[in-house]
Amino acid sequence: MTRGGRDKENDDPERKCIVSGESQPKGGLIRFVVGPENVIVPDILFRLPGRGIYVSADRAALDKAAKKGLFSRAARQAVVVPEDLTELVEGLIARRLIDLLSLARKAGKAVCGFEKSKDWLIKGQARVLIQANDGSERGKEKLRPPNGPESLISCLSAGELGLAFGRERAIHAALAAGGLSNRVVEEAARLVGLRGAEDKQVGEIIAGKDTKDA
Repeated sequence: MTRGGRDKENDDPERKCIVSGESQPKGGLIRFVVGPENVIVPDILFRLPGRGIYVSADRAALDKAAKKGLFSRAARQAVVVPEDLTELVEGLIARRLIDLLSLARKAGKAVCGFEKSKDWLIKGQARVLIQANDGSERGKEKLRPPNGPESLISCLSAGELGLAFGRERAIHAALAAGGLSNRVVEEAARLVGLRGAEDKQVGEIIAGKDTKDA
């Protein structure tokens, strides 16, 4: 499985990271373009016009690209890199993941709350278990991802997960199989890379504060 969370297919386009020099499927990369006034602009949806510049969805890689002038080298011109570029990209990916989960909820493909998530897991309806990274470890251990670590997402906070379900907070959620689930897993994998050493992969349970389960 690729960093983007999906199996590599022959027709999955690959691009080269300007930091590592390695080619990989676009799902594991962040695309940038040179925008107005030569400012580097993240293109989270891969839709903005212009020549794409690609960096692995990894905090260290993004920081290096910004600090070492690699964007200018790739663009073959002087460019302006926002000082908070890594934080900006992280926020955009988190927002994208929340929006996709919200779409899944509206389509009846996602539920939240301990009991509903448990019910989907028991019935085999859940493809992915989602748990807030700042939820109680004791509470989270009561639920197991359906297909091992790779079917667990734990890179969102309780507040962020709550946004996807119209609640102030949420600790547990379950996602059914389907096109949206593939996109959720892919965006979660990108967010894991951007949130640093604590989130090494989708599926890793992160130790957090002891908070009440939602």
